[in-house]
Amino acid sequence: MPIVQQGSINTTALIVPDLYVQIVPPQNLVINGVPTNVVGVAGTASWGPVGEPVIVGSMSDYAASFGPVVARKHDMGTQLATAVQQGAADFRCVRVTDGTDTAAAFMIPTTGFILTALYTGSRGNQIAITLAPGSRAGSWRLTVTLPGLVPEVYDNISGTGAAFWQALAAAINTGQGPQRGPSRIVVANAGTTAVAPVSFTWDFGTGAVGTDGAGVSATHLVGVDTAPRRGMYALRGQRCSIALLADADATAQWGVQAQFGLSEGIYMILTGAAGEGISAAIANKAAAGLDSYACKLMLGDWVWWNDQANATLRLVSPQGFVAGRLANLSPEQSSLNKPLYGIAGTQRSGAPGSGQRGTFSAAELSALFTAGLDVIANPQPGGSFWGVRGGHNSSSNAATSGDNYTRLTNYLAASLNAGMGQYVGQVINRDLFRRIRATLLSFLQNMLGQGLLGTRDGSLPFSVICDTSNNPLERTGLGYVQADVQVQYQAINEKFIVNLEGGQTVAVARQTLPTTPGALVA
Repeated sequence: MPIVQQGSINTTALIVPDLYVQIVPPQNLVINGVPTNVVGVAGTASWGPVGEPVIVGSMSDYAASFGPVVARKHDMGTQLATAVQQGAADFRCVRVTDGTDTAAAFMIPTTGFILTALYTGSRGNQIAITLAPGSRAGSWRLTVTLPGLVPEVYDNISGTGAAFWQALAAAINTGQGPQRGPSRIVVANAGTTAVAPVSFTWDFGTGAVGTDGAGVSATHLVGVDTAPRRGMYALRGQRCSIALLADADATAQWGVQAQFGLSEGIYMILTGAAGEGISAAIANKAAAGLDSYACKLMLGDWVWWNDQANATLRLVSPQGFVAGRLANLSPEQSSLNKPLYGIAGTQRSGAPGSGQRGTFSAAELSALFTAGLDVIANPQPGGSFWGVRGGHNSSSNAATSGDNYTRLTNYLAASLNAGMGQYVGQVINRDLFRRIRATLLSFLQNMLGQGLLGTRDGSLPFSVICDTSNNPLERTGLGYVQADVQVQYQAINEKFIVNLEGGQTVAVARQTLPTTPGALVA
């Protein structure tokens, strides 16, 4: 009585009399949409792996993986902190260096035993080590500490001469069992030392100093697309829906970011240089040839931000604010008229306490939006608060220039790419067409039910064709199957017109509304 999976035996050629149970998988597959709140960030840091995407969900996660926020240009932590203030909580962080970064190191005095920080960066200079008698008689205990991380304790290390130092190095590098794994702070090299251990406490600041390699440019932030990938290209395959290169204001790198955004389905947040004027911004965008829905280019009107970690008021790029706000919105939404938090002012409006209060005129905003630029401004149509003023990407095509177009298109494409591959390799017949169509319609119907899709008149905003009409024998005979999907997006109310006719001579045309309990008649 064999139990088999459907399709694993030829049911028209059975010989042995028996009961055959076939496990039939669900015929109508379902698609679960991909996340749209993952933000990719590439920038400098004082700790952590270089060129390796790290999952971060909060500022405490970031501090443990990459160290504190540093008050300098291209700092990854700064962009993360401003995005977190907007509600973003899912990041893929890539540390970038200029190649001059070094790891802190320390040689235990009178020995050849060297401890080196696990990662390069100045944070490694804060590592401290203590060697003291262990819990068991005749043993030793090494404690390794780094502010922000749990202290590591390697206890009951025994032995004499070189054997002791080799055992200590093995405990640090490979761990002491499931409860005390390898060190996440240092690596050890015992060398050939054989002197007897003595108690001591030292810090790495007395040894070889670690450096960050933070003198990066936009070229470093973009990185390379060959193994091992670096910078922006390390975000490939990380399923980010939004990404930014911290303070990468070089116009020469905008084009490659747009191409990366198109290839990965990522909305890239770009910025002009600090203090950039409107005319210069328009000219820079034109010179760069940037005209793509894959990018959102922010005017170089940088933001005054209260950096609590460093107790200072800093001028930072608008990228983190915008990326965080978009990550905290459903993909059919626009960043227009949505509050941004943590902004103390901008270069245009002036630093707090400066007495300056500049705003953008309608003519200036018109010039920016016509050219495909956006800006953070106050006031907004909804009131006196900071927010993104246009809600547009860098495309000059009015049909594709909204935030919602980029994000919803990328969401649909990524979700279909993640879910529809299950049908590859299956036999082409009418049942396959039916199941493909049912899967697509089910996914789109779910989006309609959750408000991601909709129409003004309540009609169905999508259609799916997958049958013999678009799959002729000449194509299916070569192994092709085609599904034609049309989806109508919801437009964004950008220009709201209210016609008011008032006066003592106005004749009011009254409209009688349907009568319901408690209804008013106008």
